[in-house]
Parts: sequence; structure tokens; C-alpha cells
Amino acid sequence: MSFVTLVGNPREGSRTRTAAEHAAELVAQRLDYQGKRDVVDLAGLAPVLLEPKPPAEVGKALELVVGAQVLLVASPTYKGTYTGLLKVFLDRLSSQALAGTTALPVLVMGDPRHALAVETHLRPLLVELGAAVPTPGLALLESEIAAPQEVLSRWADRVVPQIVLREGATV
Repeated sequence: MSFVTLVGNPREGSRTRTAAEHAAELVAQRLDYQGKRDVVDLAGLAPVLLEPKPPAEVGKALELVVGAQVLLVASPTYKGTYTGLLKVFLDRLSSQALAGTTALPVLVMGDPRHALAVETHLRPLLVELGAAVPTPGLALLESEIAAPQEVLSRWADRVVPQIVLREGATV
């Protein structure tokens, strides 16, 4: 199994990345996954993503994402949805490019009023690309990032059994 974390925050070293890596760690622990975990942080690719012929690093990032069996996709909530940067990157994938992938959507939000965005915006995008998306996605308040253990643990406990059933792994 391959496990990739995709971070759609335009800022390097973001809190979104911190939360995503922590969430990925908890999911991997519960899956007893010992393999390599890759992180694709779009902040470094932002300046070249819209080029007609992007550099090789964009192709490599796309290959990692398409090749993932488990893909954790994290973004801050901008204007009530995921970032345009994440959308631009995912728009480079063909329809059904994520078939066979279990995708875990995570949105970091400043206001609890945006809690449904993970299910109403990010989840449908991942499903459109062919991914299986266990419910629920994670809507994480910025204020919870400092000590996310309880929130992330509860979420991981809910989604991992669905991954286990789909991937045929044992916990």
C-alpha cells in the first residue's frame, strides 16, 4: 500500500500541513502501515502549476497522487471551500485518475460555519476523480491545531475501519 498526503495550502510550512501530517500519522498507525509516506506540498509548486508545460516536479507530484492507495487531501478553507491551488493541481488529473484510491478529505477552517465544506465541496471533487471517500471528512478548526490529538483520534477511529474493509488490510 502507498500512502500520500497532498497539502493544498499556498503557504510553505503551513498549519494545514502540520495538521495533515498528524492526521496521516494517526491513520497510518491504526492501519499498522509501516511503509513510506510521501507528502506533496503544493506551496512549492504554485509558481509553475499553470505553465502550459510544467516542470518535471509537477509530473512527479501527479504520479505520486495517482499512485496512492490512501490519499489524505488537506486544504485550508478559503471562501467556504478548498483552495484554488488544490483545484488547479487536481484539474491536471484525468477523470477517474483516482480509481482504486481511498481519499481522506481534510479541511482546516477558521469558523465552524464552514464545517460542511469538507463534505459538500472537497468530497465530491475527489469522488469525481474516481476515489472512494469514507465518511466523514475531517473539518478541523484552526483553534484545534495546537492540540489536535482528541479530534484527530476520533476521526481516525471512524474512517480507518472503512479503509480496512476496502483495502483488505488488517488492523
